[in-house]
Amino acid sequence: MYSLVTQAIKTCLLLHLMYWLCPALGAATLEVCPDGCAYSSIQQAVDAAAAGDSLLIKPGIYREHLILIDKPLSILGQEGAVVDGQYQGEIFRIRANDVSLSGLEIRHVGTSYTEDQAGIRVEKSKNCQIFNNKLSDTFFGIYLAHASNCEIRNNQVIGKAEKEISSGNAIHLWYCKEITVKDNLAKHHRDGIYLEFVENSHILHNVSEDNLRYGLHFMFSDYDDYLHNTFRRNGAGVAVMFSRHIRMQHNRFEENWGPSAYGLLLKEIYDSEITSNVFRKNTVAIYAESATRIRIAQNDFLQNGWAMKMLGSSMDNTITQNNFISNSFDLATDSRRNHNQYEANYWSEYAGYDLDKDGTGDVPYRPVKLYAFIVGESPATIILLRCLLMDLLNYAEKVMPVLTPQTLLDERPRMKPYPRNQSFNP
Repeated sequence: MYSLVTQAIKTCLLLHLMYWLCPALGAATLEVCPDGCAYSSIQQAVDAAAAGDSLLIKPGIYREHLILIDKPLSILGQEGAVVDGQYQGEIFRIRANDVSLSGLEIRHVGTSYTEDQAGIRVEKSKNCQIFNNKLSDTFFGIYLAHASNCEIRNNQVIGKAEKEISSGNAIHLWYCKEITVKDNLAKHHRDGIYLEFVENSHILHNVSEDNLRYGLHFMFSDYDDYLHNTFRRNGAGVAVMFSRHIRMQHNRFEENWGPSAYGLLLKEIYDSEITSNVFRKNTVAIYAESATRIRIAQNDFLQNGWAMKMLGSSMDNTITQNNFISNSFDLATDSRRNHNQYEANYWSEYAGYDLDKDGTGDVPYRPVKLYAFIVGESPATIILLRCLLMDLLNYAEKVMPVLTPQTLLDERPRMKPYPRNQSFNP
């Protein structure tokens, strides 16, 4: 009896060892090339492959669309492998778990006003990997729906968007969870990166620039973070709306200019963190409407039109240890009441003194200028920005506040800016 048990244990251990040493045992590699291979089309090879096989796509132009991947496969394109949809429709549609797609140039998806056609669509799948691809002129680039535990990494998704109505998003996630979007370039689409009903996901080290609308558009998505991204020259900047428990750190929001452009638009967002970001040369760096319990700390607001517009519906937020430098207006609000805390920030407009030399101003700073209130009520008055009369009005309001919130002040303004490490520059 003892020997039988021992033999069974040895057999089990041997099978376990073989499983780990030979994970691809029995898996085949099918080669695809225009001439001279067993398969001249990608769909033919997919249909012939068994679950767990690999497809090697050799250099050449493959004029195909509606390629359905319905089994676990690894598809690798060699340099020069191009899949051209010829504007006939979607190119890759993945409907299986454990699919890897990499190394391909994917182009020419047809524009549709009834379907969100994409270069790569992943539906109801787990454990997918989409990496090292170049997508161009694809309407929607990479589109995930009801997917989980997937990674979208190191792809270039460059479109030709001219109008919002006839363009799609570069990377689009819908009803997904545990997705990592990392090291991608999203450019010339409607939205660079779009998330709706997405949970526990990570947006890391991406560059999203020159998109018609938002560099990042984020809705109804909780427990997500975006870190070390750059959002530059997008029509309306970045929007985070109707979400909770979002972490935004070490991002750059730059050169988002326009009458409705923001570095970061917050609308009905709760219990989140905005720290260690750079907001530079935006019309409005942060616009907050119904933002609640947000910690805005250790950010740099540099050369913006408005550093912050904090509407009266935004409450219980903490704004601390930020640098406000060379903005036309540091802060604007539409309310005479203040429900937020401003403390220990550096304001380049602060003209107070520090007699005890502790690095903190001895006189509180009121960041809301009367002129900012006037411009909010009548935007055309912006032409008086450098007018002496406006300076006199601002001074009078500072001495005796009438229209600006009396309780909105920084009791401990910094005398010198906080030193930062701004080496991050993708």
